[in-house]
Formats: sequence, structure tokens, C-alpha cells
Amino acid sequence: MRTPFITTLIFLVFISSGQSHCFDAPAWVGMPRAYVCERADYTPVIDGQLNDAIWKNATWTEEFLDIRGHSHPVPRHRTTCAMRWDDEYFYIAAKLIEPHVQATLTERDAVIYHDNDFEVFIDPDGDNHLYYELEINALNTVWDLLLIRPYRDGGPAVNAWDIQGLKTAVHIDGTLNDAGDRDRGWTVEIAIPWKVLAECAGRPSPPEAGHIWRVNFSRVQWRHHIVDGKYEKLEDPATGRSFPEDNWVWSPQGLIAMHCPEKWGEVLFVDETFDGNAERTMNSNREHVSINSARALMDIYYAQRQWFEDHQNFATTIAELEAEYGVLMRKWQTRVETLDGEIFVLPYRWTLDMQAHDNRFTATLCTPRGLMTVDETGRLHRDPLNPPKECSCLKTIH
Repeated sequence: MRTPFITTLIFLVFISSGQSHCFDAPAWVGMPRAYVCERADYTPVIDGQLNDAIWKNATWTEEFLDIRGHSHPVPRHRTTCAMRWDDEYFYIAAKLIEPHVQATLTERDAVIYHDNDFEVFIDPDGDNHLYYELEINALNTVWDLLLIRPYRDGGPAVNAWDIQGLKTAVHIDGTLNDAGDRDRGWTVEIAIPWKVLAECAGRPSPPEAGHIWRVNFSRVQWRHHIVDGKYEKLEDPATGRSFPEDNWVWSPQGLIAMHCPEKWGEVLFVDETFDGNAERTMNSNREHVSINSARALMDIYYAQRQWFEDHQNFATTIAELEAEYGVLMRKWQTRVETLDGEIFVLPYRWTLDMQAHDNRFTATLCTPRGLMTVDETGRLHRDPLNPPKECSCLKTIH
């Protein structure tokens, strides 16, 4: 069932005051998408054909959207994914409708998105740092890399990092690089070893049932035409260069940038006790609540980055930021009328503090579900990652 998850926990990303900034903040595109990942009954054959029962019985994601969100054009071709897991691997399957399947790159760690491709992004502990990226084209050529930080925070990407033991396969429903016919599409099957993901996971890998990892998927699609029986990228007459690629994703980012991990989807791993009700299981999960609480701090991060661009230092108080950009974390706050006018207050037992000095800052949100911090590097830390059962967080929001 592809019904989107609905939660009463709402987060509003920072909306600028209209000033122009080089540093772009993502637009509000709704809550990140969510998926309940069930254990695999047995190990699938990684051949790209997706004939195994674990895929036939799997829940497939919603169709991909434009990376900027629902308000932008619907992708020309359909893309969906499914996920499963066991003690050894994280399994991913993708179906890409494509009338002209094509690929040229054959060398591992080439810049695969110069071809049409399928991409995987994984941030195990959801702190926006030390996350993984995998790209694959229709020739089954891969590019795997480790990101120390997002590019917005200085990166870098570690191209020398490899997923040892990675299994991938592609199946083409049609013919590859044949411009004389029409294809139906291609399918991708991936098995990523947990022992490799454990290197920078910051938490158990394989995950425990009930844990949530941040994951997103992207499809890069170039516009093309056929010249002398061969595919060529369409050029923009105004620039003489290829038109920009289309970026279609599972969980929209709010801008053309995949490297905003706080916008990625949530994948909840479950075991055989899962009752089949994905929406209830996700919305009652304590870590899901914690993740969405912490994400509220990204309001302050984006406001501080724009403040730094304007003032060459960070604001020392939240009041300074709100005076310039408006009330931050507003959707979290209750509007109260007082004799002195309208004020906004955070939920009961929430406290927000910020410390800043020149080129550094830390904002800290203390809630019944734990302690959350964000700093100038964009690292979004939660302690604990998975709140204990006695946590009263669910009572605070329902």
C-alpha cells in the first residue's frame, strides 16, 4: 500500500525574508517520505530481474517526484523502489520505466550521473555527516563514495572508499543503446553488506528492529535526441551546452541538491512481529518522533548560514535571527495572546539555547525525547538516537 504516512509532528524549514543569498535553503515540501522495511524470508538471487518472492511481496514506494517537490513537473517516466533486509545485507530494488535505455560509462568510480542513472544515499544515524552514496547506470557500472559532510558544509567526498562485497545487477527490458526501437525500462537490484555500512554508521549495523535510518533515492535523466541512429544529449541553443539533467527522487529535497540529508526519507526496519500496519508502526515509533523534533533545529542552521553571509559572523541570540528572518521553528510553537501582545511558546518541557562566537555556533534543543544539537557544520546530533520506552515524547505531541 502506498499511502503516505501522516504525523502530527510538523516541521517548517526556514523561509528567507526575500533577500538574495548564495547559500540556498530548501523550500518546505512537506514531511520526508517514510518506508517500513521488512526482513527478507530468504536471500534473493541478485540478478536484476526481481523475480524473487521477496520483491513480489514487498511494498513499493510512492512514485518518484521532481527533486524540488510536488509543485514542479511530474517526471516523464515512472520510478519506484522497494527494500528488504537480513543479518548480512540491505537489499534495494528499483524499477525505472524508460523507452530508450542507454549508458556509456564502464569504469568504476567514473562520474556515473553523466549517464542516466539510479542513486542511493544512506545516513545511518541521521546526523548529516559521514554518509554513503552509490550510483549505478544501465551497464551496471557503479560509483560508490563516502561523504564526510555535505558539499554545502565543505565536504569532502572520499572517492577511494569502496563497498567491499557489494552486489549489483541490472536487467534491461529491451535493448541497450539501440536508438532504433523502444524499450520498456530497466530494473536494478542491490545488496549492500551491513559490515561495510558499519564503518561510519555510529550505531548498530545491521540495525535493530525499530531503528530508523535516513535514506533517499535519486534518478538522473538527461534529455536526448537521435542523430544518425545514435543518442545525443539535447543542447540548449542559448548556451551551446546540454540542458541540465532532470532529477527525480523518492523524498523531495526542496531544491536541486541531493546533499541535504535532513530531507531524506525515513526507513524503519522491522522484524517478524510487524503487524502490517505501516502508518501506525511508523507514527508510534519513538525514533521517528525524535528525528522530527531534531529536524526543527535546521531552521536555525539555515538562518545562521544566511546571517553569516550577510554579517561575516554568526548571530549570538535567536532573537537577532528572528528579528531579521521571522519566527523560527514556528510550527512547533503555540501562539499565545498576552497583555503585551502575541508571543510564541515552545511545547511543555522544551528549552532552546544557542551559543555563538565569531565563526562557530551551537543550538541545543532539550525535549522529553532527548537532547538535540546542530552546529555551524550542519551536524544534527540526537542523544539518545532511539529514546527509551519511558520517554514521554508521544504524550507531548498527540
